Amino acid sequence: MKIGIDISTWHNGRGFGRFTREVITALLKLPTSHEFILFGDSPGRLDIAPDRADQITVQTKALVTESAVSDGNRSVGDVLAFTRAVARQKPDVLFYPAVYSWFPAPPGMPVVLTLHDAIAEHFPELVFPQWRNRFFWNLKMRLARWQATRFLTVSNAAREEIHTHLGIDLDRIDLTTEGPKDAFQPPEDEQDRESQRSEIIRRYELPEDGQLFTYVGGFAPHKNLLGLLDSLDTLKAGDRYRNVRLFMVGDYSGHGFHSNYEELRARIDASERLRDAVVFTGFIEDEELASIYRASVAMVLPSFSEGFGLPAVEAMACGTPVLASNRASLPEVVGSGGILFDPGDRDEMARAMEQVLASEQELTTLRQRALAQAGHFTWEAAARGVLTSIERCRGA
Repeated sequence: MKIGIDISTWHNGRGFGRFTREVITALLKLPTSHEFILFGDSPGRLDIAPDRADQITVQTKALVTESAVSDGNRSVGDVLAFTRAVARQKPDVLFYPAVYSWFPAPPGMPVVLTLHDAIAEHFPELVFPQWRNRFFWNLKMRLARWQATRFLTVSNAAREEIHTHLGIDLDRIDLTTEGPKDAFQPPEDEQDRESQRSEIIRRYELPEDGQLFTYVGGFAPHKNLLGLLDSLDTLKAGDRYRNVRLFMVGDYSGHGFHSNYEELRARIDASERLRDAVVFTGFIEDEELASIYRASVAMVLPSFSEGFGLPAVEAMACGTPVLASNRASLPEVVGSGGILFDPGDRDEMARAMEQVLASEQELTTLRQRALAQAGHFTWEAAARGVLTSIERCRGA
């Protein structure tokens, strides 16, 4: 079978960009007799399995990563350039790793469309800053859903959310997973963990006895980061936790997506306890991120909804427990590798943070459980899920 794949999200810095890179790389390593054709618009060939896949560069006026954002404008000509490129190569199936970069497939071609979640439909007021953004998103989604043969998503919770809010039959939605990169490994021992904590403390000029929590992800309102700041403020009300610090890791500019960074900054500035307690790192590379995970008491993911929650798996792969919302996919991803809380209850979130700070024995147990839970998730398993969906699509 000849499988066409849209790789135009390869260089995107958000979660679906990482999914595209990692799952396609793993897919091309699987022992199959299938042929692969990769369609992208970035100049130059990607250094991935040249003996397994042909790469087609689609000529566009603007890259998808620059134009297909919530405040961008992807031209009809650029969209149809992908359609024409696919039509010339005539794959048996076309796979989209993300709906973000969707373009019309040639008529009659079987399509597997990845929907990582239905957060935009579930919480539109938290995702779209303007009605125009919502209108064009809904239009693209309607066309993409109409043309798709099968759908793919990354968690049982996302599958149910897609069924509920997009009206897609469950028997048309296949399931795969995600996984951590090799960079996310546990420390060699507790001495190594403490050494990395000391280095992070030094690098970011924090108190020597600083105790670190980390958030990793986007800065959209549905991530519930105002709730996280309120909980941190509550935790630091007493002198006992005055040296607790929170790393907030990610591109807070939004990169074309809704960001409430300025609102977060205002909340921090309004609290004397928070002004020196929160560190915005911006985007950082995986090696440094892994060190921050290992240096942290816990990773905190307070979202109202997640399709998967890859930072949780990355943290657990580093032996770091996760304090997570009990909504959507996070309970199935975190499992016993952390503590769940109601994201609408700021006091409960603060108590979860205090729980891992107060008991070294419990923290040690959670670290062991986190590492075991992370072992359930690999990019090879994700690639096998993708391939199963593609083969099912071809037989539909």
